[in-house]
Amino acid sequence: MSYPVPRLSKYEVRVKRGLAGLGLVAVTAIPKGEYVIEYTGELIKDEEADRRGGKYLFQLGNGKTVDGKGRANIARYINHECKPNCETDVIGNRIFITTVKPIAAGEELSYDYGKEYFNEYIKPFGCRCASCAKKRAKLAGKV
Repeated sequence: MSYPVPRLSKYEVRVKRGLAGLGLVAVTAIPKGEYVIEYTGELIKDEEADRRGGKYLFQLGNGKTVDGKGRANIARYINHECKPNCETDVIGNRIFITTVKPIAAGEELSYDYGKEYFNEYIKPFGCRCASCAKKRAKLAGKV
């Protein structure tokens, strides 16, 4: 798959309120296997990322991290989902978000943040993703 220059996509997305706070929502339907957006930010060494800390740090696995805290990086609003509709593709020092399922207009984009992030930032407060909310509701109905 070839990827465009940063922040260009043929699909429009908007930041809106979602289950876990602000989220990134598809304005029109997006088919499976499509590039949606690039996660952008300052490229820093992992040691600097450890020093800074924060929720918008995306480790690339090559000793570098993208600090996506800047508001220009609207991909930072994509929330965690245990059963996501997107995935991340890391190519060099770039992070591309692509769909793994068709996404309907108005649907929130999501990807799995990974075990380390989940255990540190999500698990202590309970996962608020749609699949976990459905699971909680189902369990509550059985009690």
